[in-house]
Amino acid sequence: MGTDISGCLEYRASEDGGGTAWHTAHGLGSLNDTRNYDAFGCLFGVRDYADFRPLAAGRGLPADASVALSARFARLGEWYGADGFHSTTWITWAQVKTVDWDEPAEKPDSRLHEYRRTPNGLRMTGKSAWSPAFAEAVGLERGEDREWPEGREWLVGDTLYRSVTLRRGDAVTDTGEWQPVWKAMETLAAQHGDGHVRLVVWFDDRPRRRGRIPRGVRQASPGADRVRSANFLHRLWVR
Repeated sequence: MGTDISGCLEYRASEDGGGTAWHTAHGLGSLNDTRNYDAFGCLFGVRDYADFRPLAAGRGLPADASVALSARFARLGEWYGADGFHSTTWITWAQVKTVDWDEPAEKPDSRLHEYRRTPNGLRMTGKSAWSPAFAEAVGLERGEDREWPEGREWLVGDTLYRSVTLRRGDAVTDTGEWQPVWKAMETLAAQHGDGHVRLVVWFDDRPRRRGRIPRGVRQASPGADRVRSANFLHRLWVR
């Protein structure tokens, strides 16, 4: 069972009768539907194995959410209950623009980074929360939680294990899956203002379903495709 993200972009605009209101612009799935725990942790504090200080964690559904988003949330609650999704939060384009992407995480990644030696040098093969071979080599008991100092390395067989502290830019790269989201927010902000554009997100942990998955609900992560279980989210956004 994994964790997947859903959400939408909103903008605030003037109403004909006076005042302003938030409106839904894009479903997040049309811009980014990738399962990336480093990004989830860096941005929203979800699956934060890399120990980032989250930018926008636990803010909840905005009290002034758009009519369309409020209605969809009501349907989510009716269909799946309050436990069907979690960690709802939001971030404005004004906040995203000020992020220091060189800022390091608060501690080294809780997963050791694994590398293999190749003729062209080291090649990263993954991140390990638990490796039996490594545990045996260093005398680590199952369930034992240790913090390793930054940069420490162990060569076990042909695998190099290294303790690494990530930067925000490692989790949310300048060419990665979040760039279409930032571009869409930037475009909306050019019309409505930086503080009047926001991304609202929530997460679900339901098991993945097998079979044909509608466009917009397929997830991906390094080395494997991830399929979102919440097919209902696709139906919500295309109505």
